[in-house]
Amino acid sequence: MFNRSVESSPSSPPAHMVPRDGDVFTSIQAINESVKINSAWLGLLRQQMAKVIIGQQHLIERLLVGLLTGGHILLEGVPGLAKTLAVKTLAAAIQTDFRRIQFTPDMLPADIIGTEIYNPQDTSFVVKRGPIFASMILADEINRAPAKVQSALLEAMQEKQVTIGNQTFRLPELFLVLATQNPIEQEGTYPLPEAQVDRFMLKVVVTYPTMSEERRILDAMDHTDSIIPVNPVVSPADILAARKVVDSIYMDEKIKDYIVSLVYATRDPKAYQLDLQEYIEIGASPRATINLKAVSRTLAYLAGRGYVTPDDVKAAALDVMRHRLRISYEAEAEAITSEDIIRKILDTVPVP
Repeated sequence: MFNRSVESSPSSPPAHMVPRDGDVFTSIQAINESVKINSAWLGLLRQQMAKVIIGQQHLIERLLVGLLTGGHILLEGVPGLAKTLAVKTLAAAIQTDFRRIQFTPDMLPADIIGTEIYNPQDTSFVVKRGPIFASMILADEINRAPAKVQSALLEAMQEKQVTIGNQTFRLPELFLVLATQNPIEQEGTYPLPEAQVDRFMLKVVVTYPTMSEERRILDAMDHTDSIIPVNPVVSPADILAARKVVDSIYMDEKIKDYIVSLVYATRDPKAYQLDLQEYIEIGASPRATINLKAVSRTLAYLAGRGYVTPDDVKAAALDVMRHRLRISYEAEAEAITSEDIIRKILDTVPVP
């Protein structure tokens, strides 16, 4: 998936997507060149991750998407699928601070954001900052803590700030929450509050490796202490510079209309001749529209292109929207999932 080189990617979009503005900053050729120069660090990062993670290419790509957009990611899968390992490996390859928060049923909000401690010497309260004050946060098994604790992340995720007592503290510019959760059917799990789920840019479902990948994993575990060192090869400045290039990637007006149509079809299926209204209780929020645009641009960047295609939008749709649809009891009774609904919408809404 990541072996496509920038040189082999098309240098210009289809004729109907050529920008009318001749300004150098909207020129496809200029953006392609900027992507080529700016994305050199991606190869080094992938090499470091490949030293530890075997397979799971979709997971790795989505972690890179989160890194390039600043969007938080929720990883769901049964234990043992390298969710935590992938996040730790990514953090180790970046020259920044990293904190892992292990969520448990007895946690308190202060265990995450911090609290005020009374200082008897000068009869005042001193703020003790929690582990949330780091650039990269691994919220491990986030759905094993009660909703009150999970909600402690809301302000940090949305506004990149934390309020403790009467004081508000800014979080690092490169602030990113990468959360893992077990399927809610498993014992000892709590459903995440809907307001919090909506703040995750992507919900990535992590699946089992293939047979060949699992054999490679088995061969790699020949030693009981097989800890592979990961070298920090990327700086926060590299990532922040890449985000500016991602923001400059060209998106045609027809692609924007396509994104809006996909999201609106989850709210009013009849408008698109879709018989899905009885299966959808609540459609995708406007954050889905915003995130579809951001993720589509990032996928174009990872492919070495300076423009977005409908395929980029389709590739982003499932992970962006699956957690933003609330399906009805009728859908559950007929074993219809949000993914089934999104695929039906993708098959029906006209592609530009």
